[in-house]
Amino acid sequence: MELYDVLTICVSYALGQIRIVGNLYIKLIMVLLHRSKWLYAVAGSGVVLGLFSYFQPEKKTVKMAWTNNFEPSVKWDHNWDKHDYSTLVKPGADEKDSSLQNDEPKIKKVSTARRHILLIRHGEYQTSAKNDLDRHLTPLGKKQADIVGLRLKDLDFNYTKMIRSTMTRAKETSDIILKYFPDLPVEDCDLLREGFPIQPEPPSQKWNIPEEVYLKDGLRIEAAFKKHFHRAHENQTSDSFEIMVCHANVIRYFICRLLQFPPEAWMRFSLHHCSITWIVIVPSGRVGVYAIGDSGFLPEGFLTG
Repeated sequence: MELYDVLTICVSYALGQIRIVGNLYIKLIMVLLHRSKWLYAVAGSGVVLGLFSYFQPEKKTVKMAWTNNFEPSVKWDHNWDKHDYSTLVKPGADEKDSSLQNDEPKIKKVSTARRHILLIRHGEYQTSAKNDLDRHLTPLGKKQADIVGLRLKDLDFNYTKMIRSTMTRAKETSDIILKYFPDLPVEDCDLLREGFPIQPEPPSQKWNIPEEVYLKDGLRIEAAFKKHFHRAHENQTSDSFEIMVCHANVIRYFICRLLQFPPEAWMRFSLHHCSITWIVIVPSGRVGVYAIGDSGFLPEGFLTG
């Protein structure tokens, strides 16, 4: 068998494996072969074999949408908040006796309510001030806070409470919002203060933060996450809506944790001042996101941050 015949067989076999407009490619290559046997046969074989290699999904590290043997790189953890009722047991008659605790039945009452949490970034503030007490909202920041307060009112939800950071810019923002909800209970939380939750990847080109800052802030912000984000307790009978006023770094970290994305990705996106991030936690432990950094309600010239 001559080399010409071998190349012809290789071309036909490769085209048959690709299965993409096979007949058209066969006609094209055969025309080339008749015009110049050696040059076009070699070139055509290289192209076709390259395509054949490209269309073998099992050799790709990133799976495409049509791949039928896809396995997720990370499985969803349904008990991420440690509130999965199937894993909870009632306290035993004697807390020191583990055998008595194990004999107690698991909690049977499961809430069917959803928790909606609307996270608001504070308004624009005076960044030139040296300490938090002097970092007040700018005139524009106060207008932003008023507009987001009106937006929250227009949504017409029955809000159960507001949770806010104790930093000046967050408290001033929340005070303006509260004009629309004078009877709404307020919970101050030091854990929600701004900080650097974890070393970002890729590293920041703007800040050179000491490692001990990430350690200190990260522990605090993670504690805030565990405190405030979980499915509804078993005694909650209806859906709840809560407003949380805090900071961009904190909110971005929360989003990554809630969606079980790598937390070091928190700096890969940004949030405008007084934007709304809306998440929902359902009884099964699943998390939904209705909006991330929604600022479409702010008029032209009001987008900052």
